[in-house]
Amino acid sequence: MAGQLKKERSDLRELDLAELVDELRQAKQESLNLRFRSATGQLDNHSELRRVRRRIARINTLIRQREVAAAEAGE
Repeated sequence: MAGQLKKERSDLRELDLAELVDELRQAKQESLNLRFRSATGQLDNHSELRRVRRRIARINTLIRQREVAAAEAGE
């Protein structure tokens, strides 16, 4: 499990900004779908919600880091 997580993080770091934004959109859509399934009692594995929320946070962090780096490079 931990090996898969490290792989996922390094995969995200390799993406450019447009691809990160697309991944963020997809993750938010997945989160919405999971919340609907949870509300209707169709979700068996509730840890999926946590996994997706953390993925969204990771993507947002990477986007913000790149914004800060770009701003510092521009100064």
